[in-house]
Amino acid sequence: MFFRDVTGQDELKLQLTDSARIGVVPHARLFCGEEGNGGFQLAFAYARYLNCTNRGETDACGKCPSCLKYNESAHPDLHFVFPMISNKSAKKEVCDDYLPEWREFLKTRVTEHSYFNIDTWLAWIGAESKQAVIYAAESERIIHKMNLRIYEADYRVLFIWMPDRMNMACANKLLKMIEEPPANTAILMVTDHPDGVLGTIVSRSQLVQVRPIKQEILAGTLTDVWGVPEEDAAQISHLSGGNYFKATELLTVDNDNAYFLEKFKTIMRNGWTRNVAAMKSFSEEMASMGRERQKGFLSFCQRQIRENFISCLHEPSLNYMNREEANFAGNFSPYVNERNVMELMDELSLAERHIGQNVNSKMVFFDLSMRIIVLIKS
Repeated sequence: MFFRDVTGQDELKLQLTDSARIGVVPHARLFCGEEGNGGFQLAFAYARYLNCTNRGETDACGKCPSCLKYNESAHPDLHFVFPMISNKSAKKEVCDDYLPEWREFLKTRVTEHSYFNIDTWLAWIGAESKQAVIYAAESERIIHKMNLRIYEADYRVLFIWMPDRMNMACANKLLKMIEEPPANTAILMVTDHPDGVLGTIVSRSQLVQVRPIKQEILAGTLTDVWGVPEEDAAQISHLSGGNYFKATELLTVDNDNAYFLEKFKTIMRNGWTRNVAAMKSFSEEMASMGRERQKGFLSFCQRQIRENFISCLHEPSLNYMNREEANFAGNFSPYVNERNVMELMDELSLAERHIGQNVNSKMVFFDLSMRIIVLIKS
């Protein structure tokens, strides 16, 4: 990944390249923004640029020995940490055990001009039903690597994707190293949930806010790279809110999105009709899914509540619903109002948090369904 591969974000690109050229390299940076805004891509391009031996004003050369190794994500002074699934029987216990899959995954993303999220990664390793974390055992491996000598680069780079998924023990063990890493070390962290990152890690890092891509720039990319007609590209760019990942999802048949919409209709209708038997069946169905997908559904529900509330303002430019969602909102939106919108959002957010904490998912969804009974008729 090069800076030229990152859609938009020209101001951040300039800040990062200027910082590298003048030698002002913070010991720890935390890139914050939705997965489709380009935080991961910016951080990787910055790491490449730091160690390029023939870099230009705006990007790495792509031809020097360092760049060739970055092409394969295999530079000896580039270390990755990412959420994973521990599998002792397959001898997959730390991130290094997944490096072959991780490198191939990144290479494929670049080839396909696509951004990604945690679900994309888990699908790649065949672990869609599992909940990925960064385990406590990873901290010892990281500290060991950071104390090795630098082999050939100007900067040793520790790249942590999704530090919000760090086991608490792991995060606490890394605090001192993040605050005072060895010389010529750049720690680059990327998260789309900054509120989930340990506060003491955030306070030790320079924050880089990666905002949504300007919609006209994203629309242009959809037309130039994906061949989308200009009018359709403008619509997709608006619906995605400047999020490249969401935009590319909208280009394809998104089975999850359609399924989630049907389940959203179900949970709201069950609440309206007070159909307890249907709530029980719904909870059992949702519990049969993996936890990552359950959290994805609850996140989808929160977006639908927001969009239905906004639709009552009759300001189409503020809404980000596709045709099917908008059709349902025509009848449903009056039931989302100023008396219940915050409580609905709070209940959905709490349920998502409980799923992440491994609370019994059947109980979580049944309890949520019961609470909706009261809120939907407020």
